[in-house]
Amino acid sequence: MKAYLATADHVVQEQGTDAARGLTTTEADARLKKFGPNELEKAEKDPLWKRFFAQMADPMIILLLAAAVISAVTGAVQGESDIADVVIILFVVIVNAVLGVVQESKAEEALEALQKMAASTSKVYRDGKLIDIKSQDLVPGDVVVLEAGDAVPADCRVIECASMKVEESALTGESVPVDKAIAALEAEGDDVPLGDRVNMVYMGSTVVYGRGRAVVVATGMDTEMGKIADSINEAKDELTPLQVKLAELSKVLTIAIIAICAIIFVVDWIKHGMGFWGDLDLVLNTFMVAVSLAVAAIPEGLVAVVTIVLSLGVTKMSKEAAIIRKLTAVETLGCTQVICSDKTGTLTQNLMTVVRHEGADERELVKAMALCSDAQWVLAEDGTGQAKGEPTEAALVADAAKLDMPKTELDAEYERVGEAPFDSSRKMMSVVLKAPDGSIVQYTKGAPDEVLKCCTSYLSADGVKPLTDDVREAILDENKGMANEALRVLCAARRPWTSAPTDDSAENLEQDLTYLGLCGMIDPVRPEVGPSIAEAHDAGIRVVMITGDHVDTAVAIGKELGIIENKKQALTGAQLDKMSDDELTARIQDYNVYARVQPEHKTRIVEAWKKQDQIVAMTGDGVNDAPSIKRADIGIGMGITGTDVTKNVADMVLADDNFATIVTAVGEGRRIYDNIRKAIQFLLSSNIAEVIAVFVATLIGFVILEPVHLLWINLITDCFPALALGMEPEEPGIMKRKPRNSKDGIFAGGMGVDVVFQGAVIALFTLISYFIGVYIEFGTMDLAFIAEDPHAGLEGITMAFLTLSMIEMFHSFNMRSARQSIFKLGSHNKWLWGAFALSLVLTFVVIEVPPVAEVFGFAELDFVSYMIAMGLASMIIPIMEVYKAVWRAVDRRKAA
Repeated sequence: MKAYLATADHVVQEQGTDAARGLTTTEADARLKKFGPNELEKAEKDPLWKRFFAQMADPMIILLLAAAVISAVTGAVQGESDIADVVIILFVVIVNAVLGVVQESKAEEALEALQKMAASTSKVYRDGKLIDIKSQDLVPGDVVVLEAGDAVPADCRVIECASMKVEESALTGESVPVDKAIAALEAEGDDVPLGDRVNMVYMGSTVVYGRGRAVVVATGMDTEMGKIADSINEAKDELTPLQVKLAELSKVLTIAIIAICAIIFVVDWIKHGMGFWGDLDLVLNTFMVAVSLAVAAIPEGLVAVVTIVLSLGVTKMSKEAAIIRKLTAVETLGCTQVICSDKTGTLTQNLMTVVRHEGADERELVKAMALCSDAQWVLAEDGTGQAKGEPTEAALVADAAKLDMPKTELDAEYERVGEAPFDSSRKMMSVVLKAPDGSIVQYTKGAPDEVLKCCTSYLSADGVKPLTDDVREAILDENKGMANEALRVLCAARRPWTSAPTDDSAENLEQDLTYLGLCGMIDPVRPEVGPSIAEAHDAGIRVVMITGDHVDTAVAIGKELGIIENKKQALTGAQLDKMSDDELTARIQDYNVYARVQPEHKTRIVEAWKKQDQIVAMTGDGVNDAPSIKRADIGIGMGITGTDVTKNVADMVLADDNFATIVTAVGEGRRIYDNIRKAIQFLLSSNIAEVIAVFVATLIGFVILEPVHLLWINLITDCFPALALGMEPEEPGIMKRKPRNSKDGIFAGGMGVDVVFQGAVIALFTLISYFIGVYIEFGTMDLAFIAEDPHAGLEGITMAFLTLSMIEMFHSFNMRSARQSIFKLGSHNKWLWGAFALSLVLTFVVIEVPPVAEVFGFAELDFVSYMIAMGLASMIIPIMEVYKAVWRAVDRRKAA
């Protein structure tokens, strides 16, 4: 049974309870055993060790561990006891795993936050007595008493109501408290939207005005909040685009490593014929070459560099009020194509504000509105004031303060001597006041159509005049026009009394009134949101507004912000219910505004966009946003108004609840992704160069670099400039280009060609440096003597190491931009210069400090050899300048 469609008496009877006495203790205990505690199920937590090792499942991590094993085997075969390489790799792996465990939130945290939102105690009738019990002990059929300030402990049907208003924004997204009523509702189509169920109160909402009684109809996981908890649990975490691409890259590298090793064995087997397998030393030497190539192919520092670059981005974004809770969310932001935004508190200020007055005497109108309210004007220590109370009444009090009529002074001047409190059936309230001059005056405020029914005159510029039908019609037209602009309109009237009335009933007070005017209020948009949405549109990002407010309000806000052009682009929750998932997916591009939605609607909208292969961001602050936030590619919670549930589920939290911060974060996400690609390109071109150099040397029959040399370059020398590239400033026009396609691979946009070309050039100069070193050491280029001892050319190996290390450092400057000349980049990267200096020092130490050089097996280089190696390394810059110029010319020709 849907309790809101049935009468209160029928619900009480259906629940087997007594509206006056509640349940008996015996019956309540029996139902507690049947239905269980009134609390949300807690997710089973994974132990810390399991979370830690789950981080090891990443393919790149597995490759790093494989590199550690290979390094250990290499050391064992060579009889070396130094395990520095293994320690370095394991350190990188452990740091990466710890960062992952610390940064990434778990779903059970959201469920725990949901649990905390339930009221701790409740006032309930048991055995005819009103008692306080733990909310977790509530059962269906309990009759609870609700007063202003109470948290609603379960889903209940209202059976008694005295001007009760309930704040439901956490569930519905609607900013204005809902007036509660008792009467049964009529279904609008198949059902009544949750935000329109005025005879129901739900767990997670709060009573802000009045009082009432209600019978519990659902507890625990059967509540609307329980359904949300289920949705959170069912939503599965998905890999981000970057994670997918890195996993694909790992597979490619794995296949490449296996293929390289196989090729080496086949080549040596062909060269040495059938005797290959009988020569253990030859097999072992071939294995060592394969190990070298495997080490060269694995970018050992890649996972660490990506993780640290993301972490640095997180730190920078936190300073701009965007708190990243999951590292991978940073790069996902960069390819966001659709932002589904909650309205209240995100696009708007979540602060009802009076924006229009319609009346002959503005001050009298505003004074009447402020006095006929229960909100207060509270002064702070610094002398500033703030309205406190129900949002609508607080807006009226704040409006009076703007006209130098603070409520504190008005209350001191006008003594309230009688009142008829607000009632949802009358839709108005009245107060009787003693004015400073001793006269008695009554002020009434409420819904314009209802207040006008009680008016017989109106205040004009020429004084009080009879209220004719024409004037009444003009006032109603004005009210309609304001309502069409999404304004919440209230009407004020007054009545003079010769003495204080003895009967304060509404029937006695609310008649023969004088109309004073209309006040229109709205939750205004944030001033910075409009430009931010325009910037998002320029960046190819679609902004979709999803709200629990009425469709007229939503359409007006949507038009003001440039989200929609007409009402046809708006869809209500009721209309959405009539559409199948397939139909919604097919028509999802037609709508940019959704009004009167329920929690499941938001998830459906996100799902429909994702079926269109769009990367979706979802913002929100209420509990109702949690499932869709988790389901979205990037979930964005509000830090100020957001519930703990939303924050725990979100990938990113806005510390300032500012939509503009989202757009800023998108730009930062694009910059970070660009920089990650630069770092990846830099590392892969370096690794390909190593593979080519080692492979060519193997075919010729000499050793150009040992595995330990390659590990040092990959883990130490390469990592610093790669990290520095992660600090690169954004390139011009980054927010003028369309979002990247999430399906594009790592090598999209010509990066694959770039990597191969750059790797080949670097390998060529490394080989040239080796041959020059051999010539300097032996005075000949005839390498026949090296066939007897492939490790003989120590000066060649040392020069090759120096050239390879430094050419990669010079090349890191090329990587600041894929196509622009490094001499025309307006910005500077001090971190890259620092990395260059550090790598230069570390390389010098490895080669020139005797104990360290001995460990690495390097020869001592003279000044000439050093300069030759450095000169060869620097050649990568002019070569890449020419390469970029050719590509720019090709791009210009394509554009023409």
